[in-house]
Amino acid sequence: MKKTKSNEVNLEMNVKQITFKIKGVTPLIVNKFTEKAKVQMEEIQQKKSKKREIDDPEKLYLNTLYFFPDGKRTGFPAVGFKAAMTRAGKQVDLVMTDTRGKFHVMGTEGSDLIEIKGTPTMRTDMVRVASGGAMIRYRAEYKEWEASVRILYNEQSISAEQLGQLLMLAGFSCGIGEWRPEKSNSGSFGMFEIMTE
Repeated sequence: MKKTKSNEVNLEMNVKQITFKIKGVTPLIVNKFTEKAKVQMEEIQQKKSKKREIDDPEKLYLNTLYFFPDGKRTGFPAVGFKAAMTRAGKQVDLVMTDTRGKFHVMGTEGSDLIEIKGTPTMRTDMVRVASGGAMIRYRAEYKEWEASVRILYNEQSISAEQLGQLLMLAGFSCGIGEWRPEKSNSGSFGMFEIMTE
Protein backbone atom coordinates (compact mmCIF):
# COMPACT_ATOMS: atom_id res chain seq x y z
CA MET A 1 0.00 0.00 0.00
CA LYS A 2 1.28 3.46 -0.88
CA LYS A 3 2.21 5.77 2.02
CA THR A 4 0.20 8.97 2.15
CA LYS A 5 0.36 12.16 4.15
CA SER A 6 -2.06 12.47 7.06
CA ASN A 7 -4.40 14.71 5.06
CA GLU A 8 -4.33 12.56 1.90
CA VAL A 9 -6.59 9.66 0.96
CA ASN A 10 -5.20 6.55 -0.73
CA LEU A 11 -7.45 5.83 -3.71
CA GLU A 12 -5.42 2.97 -5.14
CA MET A 13 -7.07 -0.37 -5.83
CA ASN A 14 -5.20 -3.37 -7.19
CA VAL A 15 -7.56 -4.74 -9.85
CA LYS A 16 -6.37 -7.85 -11.65
CA GLN A 17 -7.76 -10.29 -14.18
CA ILE A 18 -7.68 -14.08 -14.34
CA THR A 19 -9.26 -16.60 -16.70
CA PHE A 20 -10.25 -20.13 -15.73
CA LYS A 21 -11.05 -22.78 -18.32
CA ILE A 22 -13.88 -25.04 -17.23
CA LYS A 23 -15.35 -28.25 -18.57
CA GLY A 24 -18.86 -29.56 -18.02
CA VAL A 25 -19.12 -32.63 -15.80
CA THR A 26 -22.83 -33.01 -16.54
CA PRO A 27 -24.95 -31.68 -19.44
CA LEU A 28 -25.97 -28.02 -19.39
CA ILE A 29 -29.64 -27.19 -19.98
CA VAL A 30 -30.40 -23.58 -20.94
CA ASN A 31 -33.77 -21.89 -20.99
CA LYS A 32 -33.72 -18.21 -21.95
CA PHE A 33 -36.80 -16.43 -20.67
CA THR A 34 -38.43 -14.97 -23.79
CA GLU A 35 -40.75 -11.99 -24.11
CA LYS A 36 -43.52 -14.34 -25.21
CA ALA A 37 -43.10 -16.37 -22.01
CA LYS A 38 -43.40 -13.18 -19.94
CA VAL A 39 -46.63 -12.21 -21.72
CA GLN A 40 -48.08 -15.70 -21.23
CA MET A 41 -47.23 -15.58 -17.53
CA GLU A 42 -48.94 -12.20 -17.17
CA GLU A 43 -52.04 -13.52 -18.94
CA ILE A 44 -52.22 -16.48 -16.56
CA GLN A 45 -51.83 -14.21 -13.52
CA GLN A 46 -54.53 -11.86 -14.83
CA LYS A 47 -56.73 -14.84 -15.76
CA LYS A 48 -57.03 -13.69 -19.34
CA SER A 49 -58.22 -16.38 -21.71
CA LYS A 50 -56.44 -16.57 -25.01
CA LYS A 51 -56.61 -19.05 -27.83
CA ARG A 52 -53.56 -21.27 -27.55
CA GLU A 53 -51.16 -21.15 -30.48
CA ILE A 54 -49.80 -24.34 -31.98
CA ASP A 55 -46.27 -24.80 -30.70
CA ASP A 56 -43.39 -25.17 -33.15
CA PRO A 57 -40.83 -27.34 -31.26
CA GLU A 58 -37.85 -26.14 -33.31
CA LYS A 59 -38.72 -22.48 -32.74
CA LEU A 60 -39.33 -23.05 -29.02
CA TYR A 61 -35.98 -24.83 -28.75
CA LEU A 62 -34.08 -22.05 -30.56
CA ASN A 63 -35.74 -19.43 -28.34
CA THR A 64 -34.19 -21.03 -25.25
CA LEU A 65 -30.65 -20.39 -26.53
CA TYR A 66 -28.61 -17.28 -25.69
CA PHE A 67 -27.22 -16.10 -29.03
CA PHE A 68 -24.39 -13.66 -29.57
CA PRO A 69 -25.05 -10.76 -32.00
CA ASP A 70 -23.48 -12.78 -34.83
CA GLY A 71 -26.41 -15.21 -34.55
CA LYS A 72 -24.05 -18.19 -34.65
CA ARG A 73 -22.28 -18.54 -31.32
CA THR A 74 -24.20 -19.27 -28.14
CA GLY A 75 -23.45 -18.62 -24.50
CA PHE A 76 -24.69 -18.35 -20.94
CA PRO A 77 -25.13 -15.17 -18.84
CA ALA A 78 -21.91 -14.23 -17.02
CA VAL A 79 -24.01 -13.23 -14.02
CA GLY A 80 -25.07 -16.89 -13.67
CA PHE A 81 -21.47 -17.89 -12.99
CA LYS A 82 -21.04 -15.04 -10.51
CA ALA A 83 -24.24 -16.04 -8.69
CA ALA A 84 -23.04 -19.65 -8.41
CA MET A 85 -19.65 -18.54 -7.06
CA THR A 86 -21.23 -16.16 -4.57
CA ARG A 87 -23.61 -18.86 -3.35
CA ALA A 88 -20.71 -21.33 -3.06
CA GLY A 89 -18.87 -18.82 -0.87
CA LYS A 90 -21.25 -19.62 1.98
CA GLN A 91 -19.58 -23.02 2.23
CA VAL A 92 -16.31 -21.35 3.19
CA ASP A 93 -18.00 -18.85 5.53
CA LEU A 94 -18.00 -15.87 3.16
CA VAL A 95 -20.89 -13.42 3.46
CA MET A 96 -22.74 -13.26 0.13
CA THR A 97 -23.33 -9.50 0.21
CA ASP A 98 -19.61 -8.87 0.81
CA THR A 99 -18.41 -11.45 -1.72
CA ARG A 100 -20.40 -9.90 -4.61
CA GLY A 101 -18.30 -6.73 -4.60
CA LYS A 102 -14.93 -8.48 -4.58
CA PHE A 103 -15.03 -9.76 -8.16
CA HIS A 104 -16.91 -9.50 -11.44
CA VAL A 105 -17.37 -12.23 -14.06
CA MET A 106 -16.94 -10.65 -17.48
CA GLY A 107 -18.76 -11.65 -20.64
CA THR A 108 -17.06 -12.60 -23.92
CA GLU A 109 -16.08 -9.65 -26.13
CA GLY A 110 -17.85 -7.08 -23.97
CA SER A 111 -21.20 -8.87 -24.03
CA ASP A 112 -23.07 -10.14 -20.97
CA LEU A 113 -22.62 -13.75 -22.15
CA ILE A 114 -19.82 -16.24 -21.68
CA GLU A 115 -19.40 -18.29 -24.83
CA ILE A 116 -20.22 -21.97 -24.43
CA LYS A 117 -18.05 -24.24 -26.54
CA GLY A 118 -20.23 -27.16 -27.49
CA THR A 119 -23.06 -28.20 -29.78
CA PRO A 120 -26.57 -27.61 -28.42
CA THR A 121 -29.31 -30.11 -29.17
CA MET A 122 -33.05 -30.08 -28.50
CA ARG A 123 -34.31 -32.00 -25.49
CA THR A 124 -37.95 -32.75 -24.75
CA ASP A 125 -39.24 -32.97 -21.17
CA MET A 126 -42.64 -33.46 -19.60
CA VAL A 127 -43.03 -30.85 -16.84
CA ARG A 128 -45.68 -29.97 -14.27
CA VAL A 129 -47.18 -26.48 -14.48
CA ALA A 130 -48.69 -24.30 -11.75
CA SER A 131 -52.23 -25.49 -12.55
CA GLY A 132 -51.17 -29.05 -11.74
CA GLY A 133 -51.31 -30.24 -15.32
CA ALA A 134 -48.44 -31.44 -17.47
CA MET A 135 -46.98 -30.07 -20.67
CA ILE A 136 -44.02 -30.63 -22.95
CA ARG A 137 -41.03 -28.29 -22.77
CA TYR A 138 -38.45 -27.96 -25.53
CA ARG A 139 -35.08 -26.73 -24.32
CA ALA A 140 -31.48 -26.60 -25.45
CA GLU A 141 -28.93 -28.96 -23.96
CA TYR A 142 -25.16 -29.13 -24.31
CA LYS A 143 -24.16 -32.72 -23.59
CA GLU A 144 -20.47 -31.82 -23.66
CA TRP A 145 -19.35 -28.25 -23.07
CA GLU A 146 -16.47 -25.98 -22.10
CA ALA A 147 -16.08 -22.28 -21.36
CA SER A 148 -13.50 -19.67 -20.41
CA VAL A 149 -14.53 -17.68 -17.34
CA ARG A 150 -12.77 -14.31 -17.18
CA ILE A 151 -12.86 -12.59 -13.80
CA LEU A 152 -11.86 -9.09 -12.69
CA TYR A 153 -11.05 -8.92 -9.00
CA ASN A 154 -9.70 -6.64 -6.30
CA GLU A 155 -6.53 -8.34 -5.07
CA GLN A 156 -6.75 -6.43 -1.80
CA SER A 157 -10.05 -8.20 -1.05
CA ILE A 158 -9.72 -11.65 -2.62
CA SER A 159 -6.93 -13.76 -4.12
CA ALA A 160 -6.75 -15.68 -7.39
CA GLU A 161 -6.52 -18.88 -5.35
CA GLN A 162 -9.73 -18.04 -3.48
CA LEU A 163 -11.50 -17.32 -6.77
CA GLY A 164 -10.40 -20.69 -8.09
CA GLN A 165 -11.76 -22.33 -4.96
CA LEU A 166 -15.09 -20.50 -5.30
CA LEU A 167 -15.41 -21.50 -8.96
CA MET A 168 -14.54 -25.12 -8.15
CA LEU A 169 -17.13 -25.22 -5.35
CA ALA A 170 -19.69 -23.53 -7.61
CA GLY A 171 -19.21 -26.20 -10.26
CA PHE A 172 -19.65 -29.00 -7.77
CA SER A 173 -22.42 -27.78 -5.46
CA CYS A 174 -24.37 -25.12 -7.40
CA GLY A 175 -23.97 -25.58 -11.14
CA ILE A 176 -25.57 -23.36 -13.76
CA GLY A 177 -28.68 -23.56 -15.93
CA GLU A 178 -31.84 -25.62 -15.48
CA TRP A 179 -32.10 -28.55 -13.07
CA ARG A 180 -28.84 -27.60 -11.37
CA PRO A 181 -27.96 -28.97 -7.89
CA GLU A 182 -28.60 -25.63 -6.19
CA LYS A 183 -32.24 -25.52 -7.31
CA SER A 184 -33.35 -29.13 -6.97
CA ASN A 185 -32.70 -32.03 -4.59
CA SER A 186 -32.51 -34.30 -7.61
CA GLY A 187 -30.75 -31.76 -9.86
CA SER A 188 -27.40 -32.75 -11.29
CA PHE A 189 -27.19 -30.73 -14.52
CA GLY A 190 -24.84 -27.82 -15.23
CA MET A 191 -22.02 -29.10 -13.02
CA PHE A 192 -18.47 -28.28 -14.08
CA GLU A 193 -14.81 -28.50 -13.09
CA ILE A 194 -11.73 -26.38 -13.65
CA MET A 195 -9.47 -27.72 -16.38
CA THR A 196 -5.82 -28.14 -15.51
CA GLU A 197 -3.03 -27.88 -18.03
